[in-house]
Amino acid sequence: MDPINIIIGLNIIATFGANVTGAKKGLKSKVTAVRERSTSYLQKLPLILSTVTLAVTIISLFQVGTLSYLPEYQSIRIAGLIVYLIFSWIQIWSYKSLGDYYSQDIVIFKDHKVIANGPFNVIRHPQYLSQILVDLAASAATLSFILLPLAIIQIPFLILRAKEEERLLEKYLGSDFISYKKSRGFIIPFIR
Repeated sequence: MDPINIIIGLNIIATFGANVTGAKKGLKSKVTAVRERSTSYLQKLPLILSTVTLAVTIISLFQVGTLSYLPEYQSIRIAGLIVYLIFSWIQIWSYKSLGDYYSQDIVIFKDHKVIANGPFNVIRHPQYLSQILVDLAASAATLSFILLPLAIIQIPFLILRAKEEERLLEKYLGSDFISYKKSRGFIIPFIR
């Protein structure tokens, strides 16, 4: 197997443990009393797309649906690998920073508070920026012509999901969230 693909595969295994912890916390929102749970299609569709992109990434590691790994593509693949590794761990850091407020669902918990530490100190939605960059970078690192369009299709849904989260946060956290929102970038630093 190709060395870049081996590194990506090992990273998937390494981050899987952290993602399982996040998923367990996310299940808590199914049984915990919440103030409001979004009923939008954005509740499930982005999660389904993320799962499909992960499956396609794994398949791409076996050079299914990829271009040939020619020497002239090596710098693209290495750049993709670096971005992939960095942002896969920033995504984990984002989940960990949310702590008890992490959920796979769009929900507002009874005691919900604004989180402004870790990567949330720079942008409001580091988990979605990370997801976008991880999927785009994986497509570059593996040269997957199947993963790239899926990653691109996913972008507007992640942005819409972030906006739906913000609508609920603003509704329930009011001035605390509005103040936070004014001082942090949306998905890209300094772009509100």
